[in-house]
Amino acid sequence: MRAVIVRAFGGPDVLEHHDVPTPDPGPGQVRIRVQAAAVNPVDAATRTGDLTRAGLMAERSPIGIGWDAAGTIDATGPGVTAFAAGDAVIGLRDRLDVPLGAYAQHLVLDAAAVAPAPAGVPPEQAATLPLNALTAWQSLDTLDLPEGATLLVTGAAGALGAYAVELAAQRGLRVAATAAAADEAFVRGLGATWFVPRTTSDLPADVRAHVPGGVDGALDAAVIGARALEAVRNRGAFVAVVGGGAPFPLRGTRVTNVWISADGDQLTQISELAASGRLTMRVADVLPLKDAAHAHQRLQEGGLRGRLILTP
Repeated sequence: MRAVIVRAFGGPDVLEHHDVPTPDPGPGQVRIRVQAAAVNPVDAATRTGDLTRAGLMAERSPIGIGWDAAGTIDATGPGVTAFAAGDAVIGLRDRLDVPLGAYAQHLVLDAAAVAPAPAGVPPEQAATLPLNALTAWQSLDTLDLPEGATLLVTGAAGALGAYAVELAAQRGLRVAATAAAADEAFVRGLGATWFVPRTTSDLPADVRAHVPGGVDGALDAAVIGARALEAVRNRGAFVAVVGGGAPFPLRGTRVTNVWISADGDQLTQISELAASGRLTMRVADVLPLKDAAHAHQRLQEGGLRGRLILTP
């Protein structure tokens, strides 16, 4: 089969489109014929070696790329009863010790990391769900804010931030969102109660102008760090995403750095929300797998709204 691998860390040009052996599923695993794989910033961090230097990945070569995918199961390992060949699924590869990622024609995952694909949703859109929507879901679970509480979401127009706003609003939270001024209408449409332009010179003051005393919690999708924490009330809660680093907890705040974990049950609930039209799946462009280097170049240039998708 064809897959994208990295033999040496570097820029987008180190991504190689290669023939590799097709993997077989082991006990409790399924093999997915990949129809769409999303391109995420963490893929770039894998490619550049940032994850390895941070101690999050063992040093080895070659390395597979890609965390989330949509496709169809074409083989199951011993003990798998929840899925069968022909099932349309989405899945998350959250393990960094496996040789191949989602940038491939086939992907082997634990069955517990897989969920039925959202009915009626094209695989290119469904592939945007596993990493970002699941990170948002688990971050909100970690914050554990009650209905009616206030939440700051930074980077609210990005893939993670947008899912966080939608899911938070559906949980009954009141959301203060930061994004580019041009994205205000979009972010409010996701369910944000208040909007703060990301170019503000005093984020904490602007947030507190809407929510005197500070928000109950913050989900720092834009990796702002201490400035976002300053917008949180005393003894509030703050979630950073792994790789961004968490600020030092002040004023009795509870600060957590979330590392996503594949969870088929949670992903199934997310898939059902997507199928019902309650999650906004955005695709910036669709490219063939062989153009992974070009996709990473575009990711590096920034300015995307939605995820780039690779199709084998």
